[in-house]
Amino acid sequence: MARLTTERKAQVIGALVEGASIRSTERMTGVHRDTITKLVLRTGRACERLMDEEIRHVRCEQLQLDEIWCFVGKKKAQLKAQDSPAEVGDFWTWVALDPDSKLVPHHHVGKRDAGSAVDFVRDLSKRIEGRVQVSTDKLAAYREAIHLAWGRNVDYGRIVKRYAGEPLGSGRYSPPKVVAAEREIVWGTPDVDRISTSHVERNNLTMRMGMRRFTRLTNGFSKRVDNLRAAVALHFAHYNFVRVHRTLKTTPAVAAGVADRRWTLEELAGVPY
Repeated sequence: MARLTTERKAQVIGALVEGASIRSTERMTGVHRDTITKLVLRTGRACERLMDEEIRHVRCEQLQLDEIWCFVGKKKAQLKAQDSPAEVGDFWTWVALDPDSKLVPHHHVGKRDAGSAVDFVRDLSKRIEGRVQVSTDKLAAYREAIHLAWGRNVDYGRIVKRYAGEPLGSGRYSPPKVVAAEREIVWGTPDVDRISTSHVERNNLTMRMGMRRFTRLTNGFSKRVDNLRAAVALHFAHYNFVRVHRTLKTTPAVAAGVADRRWTLEELAGVPY
């Protein structure tokens, strides 16, 4: 991999962040899949450090929080007694998004449990300055995590969705139909009209389109947790610093004031390991 030029690395990364699989990228670029995997791991770790250093002291009026599912190695139903849940099975990527700048100030890859919620929200709160309005769904773990991170120095509301019952029989391949949605004030004085998770849920589609391993009903899943974490970090570094958001006409990092210009793919590929 050391023999790859920065331009060649940028070509590989450009294909991956547009949703190409590793084998598709191999066919398009001529770079061996093992080299591509090593590049993702090293660049992903570098991107994780980059965002940890650069995305600090963020001022925003509101944040939307959500989680998106994927799996590593095998799905939960296929786990055997000797399998470690920390290494294989269902995993969730926790995402925070500023609906105004579209910046993702923090994400966390883990399980869908109280421990991951606390780690995610605690690290998120360290990046945010000032009082902020936070919106989540009704996942119980959020309440305790937000309280531990911010105390009462936050305006917190959640949206509660009710879904239509699913018919028995064949499997479901589309999201359940929402039949009602209610907004609840948990504490503070949030603007009720702005209690929403719509933008962060739309970001889930961006993730599934931009990362092959998140695409449903395919064989493009992660084989190792480290690969998943690296791929997610690479995706969000590209999303925040390189990809121009169509409605903003700039990148989320520039819109949020954490960067003064749009990065190039070559710069992202050249971040020191």
